[in-house]
Amino acid sequence: MSPIRILCALCLLLASSMAAAANYTLWINGRAGSGANGTVGNYNDFGYWGPASTPAGVNKKAVNWDGRSSIAAQSGKIRNALDCFCTGNNWCYIVTYSAGDPMIGYNLAVYGGTVRMKKNASANAAGVCGNSGGTQAGWNIKWVRAAAGAAGGTELSDIGAWTTSEPLVQDLKTSTARAMYNHNATRNIWFYMYAGARGTAYSFVLPGQDDEVVAYHSAGGVAGSGGRSLCNPGDWFCNDLALGTANNQGGSAKWSYHSVAFRDDGEDYDHYGRGNWEGIVGVVRNAVVGSAQ
Repeated sequence: MSPIRILCALCLLLASSMAAAANYTLWINGRAGSGANGTVGNYNDFGYWGPASTPAGVNKKAVNWDGRSSIAAQSGKIRNALDCFCTGNNWCYIVTYSAGDPMIGYNLAVYGGTVRMKKNASANAAGVCGNSGGTQAGWNIKWVRAAAGAAGGTELSDIGAWTTSEPLVQDLKTSTARAMYNHNATRNIWFYMYAGARGTAYSFVLPGQDDEVVAYHSAGGVAGSGGRSLCNPGDWFCNDLALGTANNQGGSAKWSYHSVAFRDDGEDYDHYGRGNWEGIVGVVRNAVVGSAQ
């Protein structure tokens, strides 16, 4: 074969490889009430979040899990999606909500360094994609944005505010969630945290500022064995949750690679998406639209 033909063949091979590369935005749901979840394995079912026509990042996919079982039991559903869309030449932006935060955190800490098959981003009905050839360690993830992150647990689980026989409720106890995995082991992937503060009904249980389900100590990615009382600036009764990676007022630190991107100083956003991209979910969606491209 002539040098020119070899060069042309190489160019075609490179062009084919580049054409196959894509970015995806994966949305990982939190706890779900009856009928509130999307179809597990169907990455196009945004029934949990709101209208699928709403912009929510490039090539958006709904990583549906049952929202009731334990983190460990359902973690394979998330790995299926990560394998599908975040291997080979493809890269992912990850967006989580509430219990979706410990779900991705658990998978990164426990499985983020393991070798897996590269996949072709074409899923069957179970949400499993075919092999595209070759293997890699971990996944190609640009960042994680967490709305109302519950990786630090919630005091609502501690007091049994929900059905205590539900495995996820047991996982979301503050002491359990914080000891479940190494929250610092993010595989050098940044978690950008979005904390809402429009809490009312359970403010007597949740320490500091809260969105009615998750307190700032969890939504802000604050390290430690238990929940701290953290607030907005100007609150005389507890220390401030600091923006970015800085230690909070009083000295408490955030987990490694965790940064507070949004603190609800106006107390405008509660926990609930209401099936219409509302609450703190709406804040993170707006940020994702501008950055997940």
